[in-house]
Amino acid sequence: MDGETQTKGRGGTRTADVMSAIRAKVAGRALNSGDRLPSIRSLAATMGVSPSTIVEAYDRLAAEGLIRARRGSGFYVAPTIMPPLALAEVEPRRDRAVDPFWVSRQSLDADATVPKPGCGWLPPEWMPEAALRRATRALARTEADVLTNYGSTRGTMALRRLLLARLADDAIEAPVDQLMLTGSGTQATVLICRFLLRPGDTVLVDDPCYFNFRALLRAHQARIVSVPYTPTGPDVARFEQVLGSERPRLYITNSALHNPTGATLSLQTAHRLLTAAAAHDLTIIEDDIFGDFEPERSPRLAALDGLNRVIRTGSFSKTLSASVRCGYIAGRADWIEHLVDLQVATNFGGPSPVATEIIARVLAGGSYRKHMDELRQKLTRTRRDVARKLQALGIEPWLMPRGGFFLWCRLTGGQDASAVARAALEDDVVLAPGNVFSVAQTAPSFMRFNVAHMNDARVWEVLRRALKAAPGKSAA
Repeated sequence: MDGETQTKGRGGTRTADVMSAIRAKVAGRALNSGDRLPSIRSLAATMGVSPSTIVEAYDRLAAEGLIRARRGSGFYVAPTIMPPLALAEVEPRRDRAVDPFWVSRQSLDADATVPKPGCGWLPPEWMPEAALRRATRALARTEADVLTNYGSTRGTMALRRLLLARLADDAIEAPVDQLMLTGSGTQATVLICRFLLRPGDTVLVDDPCYFNFRALLRAHQARIVSVPYTPTGPDVARFEQVLGSERPRLYITNSALHNPTGATLSLQTAHRLLTAAAAHDLTIIEDDIFGDFEPERSPRLAALDGLNRVIRTGSFSKTLSASVRCGYIAGRADWIEHLVDLQVATNFGGPSPVATEIIARVLAGGSYRKHMDELRQKLTRTRRDVARKLQALGIEPWLMPRGGFFLWCRLTGGQDASAVARAALEDDVVLAPGNVFSVAQTAPSFMRFNVAHMNDARVWEVLRRALKAAPGKSAA
């Protein structure tokens, strides 16, 4: 093994070193736009590497657009080189309004070392990494078309059959033509909104609701109205009143382990919702993304309705991987046909065969059930411990959920949660203040906490300081 090969795995390859050296010369203006780079052999001699290493480095830099090759002449610095971005330009803007996009951007763009109790997913170490790695290794031995082809319009049959069996466990009997796979759970909702809504249509959501429902509906130019959410589901009397006065086209909700409250829909409330929906020709999207976190299955609108006016959506981004993404839609067969066409028009086919193959292998391998059993037990302990610590700080859970990783809490000191979130962000901790979940802006002193991201001592230190920094209000 030569010295060049031995450097691999110890801080990067020699190729990466060459690339870094050239980038530094361009950034420092030692090489300017249009300048010719050293020949392959001369730079190899200067840096003490093989010519093949220089060739690989030049090829990669050319792919990045930093340099260009001229046949028979060599490599040159590309003519339009932008100056290196300042760190402030790379980081998410912190001074923008505290709205659904604020929370999403801070959570998604934050460095991996930044604690994110305001995010909506589990830490990497809580996910089934070993099962994902086994499925990924098996993928390398599968047919070439899985690695190279577009996804079929409805998604792979293997995963669809597994999902149909899971739907049957919820008493949802659906033939194969009532199910399609999508690129993600979010894309499933986007496709349905594109299919059913026109700009200006009214959509009903819970108050509070998952903040990206609000962001997504804004992008579709929908008129958003909300109904207060209770520990057993939406306020039914208010729900019926809004249906009569506002005539919404669509209602979007989580039945199981509602986001952000953690509440569970009761059977009585479910029946009344469906009766009201039938009377007012309302379509319901039931997002079941948190269903697998329940210790026992609660009522599902889709099961009670038989997929007539209820459309079921879901994904595995919360339980398996947010990187290997795939969602699904279960609904009326005639609507699925239209949604498949819409997915072809916007995505040219279904989800990635690579993603669906990995998910199918994990689900079929038998380890998923054990993973979820262990996850539910771990979350039960963690919710209890985090709730106790929050109460000691004057932060009271609205209810103790049956499962999941969210606690919807009231700041009993009356502090403005957005001010607390801004103060915490100054110390690099991402929180989710209540009003980003509320269309009616009725949750200024509420906050959603992801208990799985609360095991860092920095979170508690920063939270204490942020609560003190944000002025409280006298009790009404």
